[in-house]
Amino acid sequence: MDVALAEAQSKLKNPADRALVAAITFGVIREWRLLDAIAAKMWKKAPVELAQALILVGIYQLRSMRVPPHAAVHATVAATNALRIPKMRGMVNALLRRFQRDQAELEANLKASVAIQTSHPDWLVGQIKADWPDLPGQWQAILAENNNPAPMVLRVNTRMISVEKYLKRLEHVGMQARVCKHAPSALQLSEPAGVDDLPGFSDGQISVQDGAAQLAAPLLDIQSGMRVLDACAAPGGKAAHCLELADCALLALDVDEQRLELVQESFKRLGLASDKASTRCADASQVKDWWDGTTFDRILIDAPCTGTGVIRRHPDIKWLRRDTDVAALAERQTALLTALWPLLSPNGVLVYATCSTLQAEGGAQIEEFLSATADAKEEPITQTWGEAANVGRKIAPGQDDMDGFYYARLRKA
Repeated sequence: MDVALAEAQSKLKNPADRALVAAITFGVIREWRLLDAIAAKMWKKAPVELAQALILVGIYQLRSMRVPPHAAVHATVAATNALRIPKMRGMVNALLRRFQRDQAELEANLKASVAIQTSHPDWLVGQIKADWPDLPGQWQAILAENNNPAPMVLRVNTRMISVEKYLKRLEHVGMQARVCKHAPSALQLSEPAGVDDLPGFSDGQISVQDGAAQLAAPLLDIQSGMRVLDACAAPGGKAAHCLELADCALLALDVDEQRLELVQESFKRLGLASDKASTRCADASQVKDWWDGTTFDRILIDAPCTGTGVIRRHPDIKWLRRDTDVAALAERQTALLTALWPLLSPNGVLVYATCSTLQAEGGAQIEEFLSATADAKEEPITQTWGEAANVGRKIAPGQDDMDGFYYARLRKA
């Protein structure tokens, strides 16, 4: 979605038009399944996919946006020409006008499941329900939170400027923000803003990073002079945070060469020492291809995962992921843990993280690794954010305004 949206917005000069395209795109994808269920009640035979998508765009505007109804209908019908489906013009017009007339009846007779009402795939609803059983209503709250826009959070580069001074810079340009509860360098903006409008962004004073992601570097407890590995580094936020907190020798690995360029750009923008920070394109689990034989004092595995903890920011995750992906990604996570543990120095610390709400990618993964690895010991996380998992700690999406995350900290005996 991000790629397609950026391409569409690049063709629009008016900022208001770009914002409208983003609002419609996020909204329709968030509510896709519910909108589709409503639309399906109005047609006997489904139209071509482009027309289906266009009808959902129209229904979303009529249900959930402040666009005047006549303007929403007119613009949506007119779009049939732009999409080269002019024969659908009459059908699109008729269905949108019927929705206007019969909305209450259509929605009252929907008899929708929780999955349809919250616009999630059935498998994901079942998995979240199974993995979050402890507090009454918690799994339902996660589904609801997945459909809420996430706040914009900044990380202050305290090597350059203090949090207090940067707050004053924001106030000077009329932006309001507050310090996040669990991440001392994190500021949550009251309203999102473009990075070009943020004071000091181009000078490296701040980065954009959710508060939950900012918990990783402090968990590593890096001391000056340590050798550190970020095994799945792109786009580089956590690696840069490590370098902002300590004078360490850090190696940032990533399997994707293009995304690794983002890490390098981030280091350069933030003014982080190039002689202490190196990057390399490699599969971290294939140790023989990149390791020089010297162990690391700290290892961060921000493992590839389903991304179910960041659906608020990337709603297309709901429709791109399949239930079969969970086992495949868990296998990849196991491979990374198994391959990198021998590279950790005695008494060294490994932090394992996923932006996932699923047990298979969090507590279950680490529990299995600990049972199979004699010299791996859990080092309990004493911070109070999130809640205790069977091993490590987990954060539900929206908890203290953070993304969904899982963290475990392991020490080599």
